[in-house]
Amino acid sequence: MSSTALTESAPQPVAEAQRVESLDVLRGFALLGILPLNILGFGLHSAAYFNPTVGLDESIRSLELGVWAFVDVFFEGAMRCLFSMLFGAGVVLFATGARAKSGWLHYRRTFWLLMFGLFDAYILLWNGDILILYAVAGALLYLVRNWRPRNLLILAAVILGLTTLLMAAGRWSMSQGEKAAAEVAAATDPDSLSEQTRGFANAWNGFVADNNPSPEKYDEQIRQRNGSYASAFSWNAKYTTQQLLAAAPLFLLWDAVGMMLIGMAFFKLDLLQGGRSRQFLTRFMIVGFFVGMAVNVFEVTTALRSGFGVLELFSPMKPTYQLGRLGMACGYLGLVALIVKLGTLPSVRTRLAPVGRMALTNYLMHSAIALVVFSGAGFGLVGQLSRWQLVLVVLAIWTLQLIVSPWWLQRYRFGPLEWLWRALTYWQLPALRR
Repeated sequence: MSSTALTESAPQPVAEAQRVESLDVLRGFALLGILPLNILGFGLHSAAYFNPTVGLDESIRSLELGVWAFVDVFFEGAMRCLFSMLFGAGVVLFATGARAKSGWLHYRRTFWLLMFGLFDAYILLWNGDILILYAVAGALLYLVRNWRPRNLLILAAVILGLTTLLMAAGRWSMSQGEKAAAEVAAATDPDSLSEQTRGFANAWNGFVADNNPSPEKYDEQIRQRNGSYASAFSWNAKYTTQQLLAAAPLFLLWDAVGMMLIGMAFFKLDLLQGGRSRQFLTRFMIVGFFVGMAVNVFEVTTALRSGFGVLELFSPMKPTYQLGRLGMACGYLGLVALIVKLGTLPSVRTRLAPVGRMALTNYLMHSAIALVVFSGAGFGLVGQLSRWQLVLVVLAIWTLQLIVSPWWLQRYRFGPLEWLWRALTYWQLPALRR
């Protein structure tokens, strides 16, 4: 790679003076907001991500369930939704000016994002990595980068509608499995039942085992993950590959694509940039929060009333899931855009914006810190902390990144991984130090 300066007409990164504050603040807000969910995957048994009764400390049951309900209402799905919207906006923003003429530049950038994601998933042991999905989605979204907002929103509605129908079909199938399992358990001669009934029962039993593991299965996973880096790597590689081959192509990828399409449309409508009027942003925020809160509180209440039935806890299978998370994401979007437009909370904005500008570095920092704290490569605390204690870990990481990110960008033009990503994308070494 050459360190010679790029010509004015050559594709190059966005200059600092051209950055849009609301996008950086929103990205920083979403990046920090993802951690209360991801910390569950880092620090608890995999089944505890959706099921609060897995590994529950009965001595502080009310506190633990209160933390679960709070995170589920205010964070679950919404921050990932907002982050996906911003990534979609980034695809449109990247394909502007001289860069619009070079499709290969976009795909080279996407390829290296994929490499970062694979490193995060398999080396840093984060089985919930989203960079891999974002890289694949980004490759697809480039094809529709020039579509009108209306067409992008229609396609997003179709994709999210189909994912909802797919999950509804899965929910119906599992409900049939639950009935079949009860029928098998009550039968004096299970072999006399139809093959279909036994198949449904087996599917249900497997679903329950995955989402509400036996004490033996619970201990086995925890032992592997906090034993050593080698044992944690072995468990994680198998689990991550299963996720990428099963859940990703069926739901996770299209879920991300749908939200990214909405983000592309919102960017073209000048919504993410905060270019709409104060009145519009206020109404947008109020409607978003009203819908999101109503749906999410309903879902949490339903789960409580069901006695924590696994179907009521598994969020993607809820028919209202996309509506609730999209509503909350739009509420947060309107709130942050309004704060930026009004110029309020300047000290908060000046810390969130650098976190957003260093989103890749900070995202992978989450995984690196978790690797040391929770896995066998470090302190091996996976399964050792309760939910409220994990909140303290989240607050510590938030504090660290809100301090370090502004400090770093006062001295350097890019975050370290942002600099590397740009160098690999443009095959030029951008100036790093100020």
